[in-house]
Amino acid sequence: MRRLAPALIAGLLAAPAAAAPECGGDFGAFVEELKTEAVERGRDADSVQSFFASVRRDTRAINADRSQGVFQRPFLEFARMLISQDRVTRGQRNAEAHAGLFDRIEAEHGVPRGILLAFWAFETDFGAVQGDYNTADAIITLAHDCRRPELFRPQVFAAIELYERGGFDPATTQGAWAGEIGQVQMLPSDILDYGVDADGSGSVDLRTSVPDALMSGARLLRGKGWRPGEPWMHEVALPDDLDWSQTGLRTEMSVDEWRARGVEPRHGSLPDGDLSASVIVPQGRHGPAFMVFGNFRVLFEWNESFTYVVTTAYFATRLEGAPVFAAGDPEPGLGPDAMEALQRRLEARGHDVGGVDGILGARTREAVQTVQEELGLPADAWPTPALLERL
Repeated sequence: MRRLAPALIAGLLAAPAAAAPECGGDFGAFVEELKTEAVERGRDADSVQSFFASVRRDTRAINADRSQGVFQRPFLEFARMLISQDRVTRGQRNAEAHAGLFDRIEAEHGVPRGILLAFWAFETDFGAVQGDYNTADAIITLAHDCRRPELFRPQVFAAIELYERGGFDPATTQGAWAGEIGQVQMLPSDILDYGVDADGSGSVDLRTSVPDALMSGARLLRGKGWRPGEPWMHEVALPDDLDWSQTGLRTEMSVDEWRARGVEPRHGSLPDGDLSASVIVPQGRHGPAFMVFGNFRVLFEWNESFTYVVTTAYFATRLEGAPVFAAGDPEPGLGPDAMEALQRRLEARGHDVGGVDGILGARTREAVQTVQEELGLPADAWPTPALLERL
C-alpha cells in the first residue's frame, strides 16, 4: 500500500490555513474542526457541511494501516508473489488491446507502457480489485488517528475540492484503505493535479475509464520528474571483487564508470555511458543485481516501499521483453521479529532507520551498509543473522 510522498504533503500544507486539528480525541469534535479549517482554506461552507454529512469513523481502515506485513517480505519472495505467468500474459494482452492509447501516452508524456502496465497490475489487477473502502471515511479516520495524521489530513481537503468540482461523492466513492481511487489508485490531491479526461467524456473517471486512468497515471509520473527516452532499470552481472559499499541508492556513477568496475549487462546492452546510475542488490551480493537510473527514483513518488518499487520496475522490464532475473543464492535474511531487533540495535548506535517496523526499507538498508563497513564486512546492505549477532 502506498506511503504518501513527503513532497506532496509539504505542498498541500503550504496553503494558508488554521492550526491543524489535533489527532485523537472525540471524532465528532475533530470533524467539526476540519469543517472550520476547510472553510478557512476557501471551501464553500454549504459544500463543506454536505461533504461531511455522511462521514463515519472506519475502524477497518485503521486495522489495514496497522497490517502491512506484506512489505516485510524480501524481494525474491515479494516479486514471486506479485508476478505470475498469468499476470505477465494479461499484461501483454492489455498492451495489445490498448496499443493506440499507450502510443498516445508515450507521445504526450514519455512514460513507457511497461511502467503503467506494472502499476496497473499491482495496484488493482488491471482494474479488477479497486477497493471497497469509503474514501471519505477512510482518509478522515486516518487523519484523526494519531499514527500518521500528517499523511492523511491533506487528502481530506483535496477530496472536498474534488467534491466541489463534481468529481467525488463522499457517500459513494470507494477505493483503497488509504484513500487511493481508481484503476491505478490515485490520491485525491493527485487527481486534482494530474487527472485527465482522456476519453473526452467531460469528466475524469479513474474507476471505469481505462484511458482516463492510464493517462492520469502517466501525467503524474511526468509531473514528478519522469524523463522521456531514458531507462529506469537494467539487470546486471557483478564481479566478485566489487566494492560492495558502492552499491545502493546512496552512490551514483556514470554507466561507463560502472563498466570500468566490471559491471556488465546480463542481457542486451547498457544505455549511454554518460548516464548516471546506481547499482542495487536487493538481497545482497549473492542475489539479483540491477542498474537503476533517474527514472527509477521517480517511482518512489508513487510508492515509498523499496521492495515494491524494485518489483514494479523489474516487472515493467519483463513486460517490455526482458528475461526472468537471475535469482542467485542469497544468504538467509531476517524475519520480522529479528528485523525489529536489528533496527533497535541500529537506533542504539545512532542510526535513523525510519522507525522500528520490521521492514527493510531504504533507511534501514543505509544503516546496515554503514555498520557493515564499520565491522569490515561486505557492505551490501543485506542484513543477516550473523550481522545481528555481531551487533
